[in-house]
Amino acid sequence: MGGGSQQTVPGEPDSGKAKGVYTWEEVQSHCSRNDQWLVIDRKVYNITQWAKRHPGGFQVISYYAGEDATEAFTAFHPDPKFVQKFLKPLLIGELATTEPSQDRDKNAAIVQDFETLRAQVEKRGLFRAQPLFFFLHLSHILLLEALGWLTVWMWGTGWIQTLVCSVFLATAQAQAGWLQHDFGHLSVFKKSSWNHLAHKFVIGHLKGASSNWWNHRHFRHHAKPNIFIKDPDINTLHLFVLGRTQPVEYGIKKIKHMPYNRQHKYFFLVGPPLIIPVFFNIHVIQTMVSRRDLVDLAWFISFYLRFFSSYIPLYGLVGSLVLISIVRFLESHWFVWVTQMNHIPMDIDHEKHKDWLTMQLQSTCNIEQSFFNDWFSGHLNFQIEHHLFPMMPRHNYHLVAPQVRELCEKHGIPYQEKTLWRGFADIVTSLKTSGDLWLDAYLHK
Repeated sequence: MGGGSQQTVPGEPDSGKAKGVYTWEEVQSHCSRNDQWLVIDRKVYNITQWAKRHPGGFQVISYYAGEDATEAFTAFHPDPKFVQKFLKPLLIGELATTEPSQDRDKNAAIVQDFETLRAQVEKRGLFRAQPLFFFLHLSHILLLEALGWLTVWMWGTGWIQTLVCSVFLATAQAQAGWLQHDFGHLSVFKKSSWNHLAHKFVIGHLKGASSNWWNHRHFRHHAKPNIFIKDPDINTLHLFVLGRTQPVEYGIKKIKHMPYNRQHKYFFLVGPPLIIPVFFNIHVIQTMVSRRDLVDLAWFISFYLRFFSSYIPLYGLVGSLVLISIVRFLESHWFVWVTQMNHIPMDIDHEKHKDWLTMQLQSTCNIEQSFFNDWFSGHLNFQIEHHLFPMMPRHNYHLVAPQVRELCEKHGIPYQEKTLWRGFADIVTSLKTSGDLWLDAYLHK
């Protein structure tokens, strides 16, 4: 049946309201900003008004307007039963029995096999965290901060001591970045509220950033990785062209905001040095102020009060500003190289409406496992497993990786794994390739 015929949906509590039965074509027609439907487990929901109140932000849920959101819903919600109380008032019907469970050209076999894998992973307890792991990780961050301060307190504020202190502090900042990532993904505590509180403490008090800014940005990246307009991590503000599609589009349209054929060179001047000290800091402050986010602002201020109260007695105000700038500069290099080696060399394109497994594998790759690589990247060397199971504690990624690789081999989906240095080099190589594509299109098309 189509046309939104009014029936009571079997299995649903009879609320006295008739429910509709819809085709995928009807669902897909409701994908505008002011008219949004989506499907979860064959149930059709009208999220038009709810999207504005969605805790994860209106954009991430709006990305699935007119689509099947079942896999994304499962990936991002630790307690689906709790969320049902919010979904129930939004329910308007279900898919017609003649309609497939997957929309568009999604591979039903892949979707089913991944659902089976997820059930096996849950049965093995791989979504349960080891508290000692995260306690030790937090402890080593605090130790690094203490060593940084003790270095200049005991031996003075000369350039060598300052450099050593900066390395300690930058390492602490990078590692705190991975820890806030764990809490932000709700992968440490069973209760989401505990994860949220710990997230505010780590990203706010230990790092000087905003949890809400991070959440609304990062989950959009996970929901639609490497997809133009939707993934904020590939919004380069016209500084770079990425992938194989965008460079040609820019070239044909004669768009030249930058000399993109040289982007693999100026990347070293613009990307690693400036992402955190300039772009992120400005965006964090703008977001907190525009949203009047006083709680995150208080956590943000607490970081700088703690930092300056610790270092102004040793360096003075100007010296402390120089020190935090050096720390941010070093941390930014660490962050950019680690986070971009998994995504920039991969497929970057417009929305293709792929199933969860295919979409994540096309946009992510892994780096070989070693104790150093695990520590250095916060286990994001297992980027594939992290994207498939974003709520999984990172110390379990290596346990599920063989099963993911086996599933990919079964369906002919490339599972890429590289050395750390190859991952770094591929960032530059891919930027050069994209720049060359732009130049060719700019000159000849």
